[in-house]
Amino acid sequence: MLLLLWGLLLPGAGRAEDGALPIRPDTAAIVFSGQESMHYEISWSGGIKIGDLYISAEPDKRQQDCFAIRARVSDYGLFRLFYPVDDSFVTYVCGPDRLPQRYEVLQREGRGRETRRLTLYDQEKGRVLYRRNDEKVQEFQVSGPVYNEFSAFVITRTLAFRPGTRVVVPTFADKKRNPVEVVLEGREQRRTIFGPRQTLRFLPRLTFKGLYDKEGDTVIWLTDDVCRIPVFIRSRIRIGSLSASLVEYSNPACPEARVVVQGPRIEGD
Repeated sequence: MLLLLWGLLLPGAGRAEDGALPIRPDTAAIVFSGQESMHYEISWSGGIKIGDLYISAEPDKRQQDCFAIRARVSDYGLFRLFYPVDDSFVTYVCGPDRLPQRYEVLQREGRGRETRRLTLYDQEKGRVLYRRNDEKVQEFQVSGPVYNEFSAFVITRTLAFRPGTRVVVPTFADKKRNPVEVVLEGREQRRTIFGPRQTLRFLPRLTFKGLYDKEGDTVIWLTDDVCRIPVFIRSRIRIGSLSASLVEYSNPACPEARVVVQGPRIEGD
């Protein structure tokens, strides 16, 4: 489940090679409307449900032009008997490029295990501070702005991809700044909770493992419309694959999708 979460939340967002961030203002206004929430069912090979993932974005009342992106991963069914999971994540992003300022992680995994992580990003001074539980704070220098998995996932949806354009996100992982390239592989017709929809198939090219050890490729399908809704994600692992299927969606700012309280379960490929 955590392997998929890493793949899902770090697909790559980007800057074109000239340094400009090709954001679509209409999509950005919908994604950062402060009203969107998504619920995914996480499944292992063969369609066995093992957990749920919830993602939402809301305005940060403490700062102007900032948002809190929240996610929660929980186990399901028999999986919780073997390895219970209840993880929560929140990252605060600010400014026109929605760069992260603060990232909080609370991991409750296994029996009685709890891990807290805090990351602070000083984007102007190129400095990242990291602390795990009560351990000593670690400081890292970076050569420019960086995203993390949450801000990368969200900003990817707002990018204006053109054929032949190389889009790269500078991402902080494994204690350094890494360029992550995301490739628009093509368009596909897929079944979704909104009915048959044309989708965009994205493949991120990750060169590092990050917080969770990841094996194999991750592929993300976004609706090919102004809302760019992530409807399905698949990640290859050592044994089979993990997938996340969108089963609930709500965003009054999205003109392309009605508010879905509970959609039908859509099996992956």
